[in-house]
Amino acid sequence: MSCLFCRIIKGEIPSFKIYETSKVYAFLDINPLAEGHTLLIPKFHGAKMHEIPDDYLAEILPAARKIALALGATSDDTFQYNVLQNNGALAHQVVQHVHFHVIPKPNDAEGLGIHWPGKATDFDALKKTHEVLLKKMEGKL
Repeated sequence: MSCLFCRIIKGEIPSFKIYETSKVYAFLDINPLAEGHTLLIPKFHGAKMHEIPDDYLAEILPAARKIALALGATSDDTFQYNVLQNNGALAHQVVQHVHFHVIPKPNDAEGLGIHWPGKATDFDALKKTHEVLLKKMEGKL
């Protein structure tokens, strides 16, 4: 198997492991946006999130929470961070194995920089989209 992250999971490529269960593996990013930038991956290979079984996904957010706490998250809002997950090249995914980034945001210069080009809302179009998605969601959960 040539998947970089599968090889890391198998121990064929070294990593700085932070956390591991039978379904997830977390390690420090070797090209961090800030100190402590961690990658969290399911131990099931899939390129996009919708290809990963629910039982693997169910462990992702609890693991991301543990990582955020280890990095310094507190209830006083002094530690800020992003949890990021991309699906596909147009969405900026580089490694074709689902992965989540837990990225500290210590200041304006470090961490993830995001430009969010929001658009004005067309409520008629939004209502149609809502109706279509509700119909598609029926029986899917």
